[in-house]
Amino acid sequence: MITRDEAIEACLHFEDSFEDYPFKDPNWTIMRHKSNNKMFAAIYEHCGRIWINLKAEPMTGEFWKNVFPAVVPAYHMNKEHWISIILDGSMIDDEIIPLISDSFLLTMPKKNKSMQQNR
Repeated sequence: MITRDEAIEACLHFEDSFEDYPFKDPNWTIMRHKSNNKMFAAIYEHCGRIWINLKAEPMTGEFWKNVFPAVVPAYHMNKEHWISIILDGSMIDDEIIPLISDSFLLTMPKKNKSMQQNR
């Protein structure tokens, strides 16, 4: 995945998700949960590439930043709890989708989190 449309499509595969454009800057696509309106991804162009900001547990985020050069501290976000992925083609979808999934799970409504853990 390297385009904004591909990133949006990947995020929309998660049930309860929708895309939003809440800022006056059309460069920013925010992916949210329908049930709690929380953001789980921000997709934008920066330095000529599409980037995606995702929530991550601090230790997990540090791990991914050490594994993939395309995973960096989050642009315009809390650097402890968010990471950015530069969609430059160096990571395949099978490496990116789990990071989107983690962000989705970390931001989902509390009720659904406990139900998910009980499954």
